[in-house]
Amino acid sequence: MANKYPHTPDGRYFVAKNRLWRCTDPRLGEDEKRTHIKALMKARRAVRTAQQQDDEDAIRQARDAVQSAKEALGERGPVWWDDDAPDEGGLAPHNSSYAEWWERQHSMLS
Repeated sequence: MANKYPHTPDGRYFVAKNRLWRCTDPRLGEDEKRTHIKALMKARRAVRTAQQQDDEDAIRQARDAVQSAKEALGERGPVWWDDDAPDEGGLAPHNSSYAEWWERQHSMLS
């Protein structure tokens, strides 16, 4: 089965909607990763509920919980790699250091 979201060769990002999104820190153990993912899903549900109730304080708290879970997963906050490469999350792949790789991805599909 083809990967729906291509991953950069270094495993730091996947591409969705023509943007680079930071991958989960691969150094996390499965149990730790599962714990943080459960917290993330709970926080996202809390955001939805708070929005439905139009509760601004609850929305802020829930969004803070989403942020904390994403940071724990390594998807936001300080980067999890240690080679001083910048965080290119949110960039279009063709406007990043992955531009050549991205071009090759497209040429393989043609």
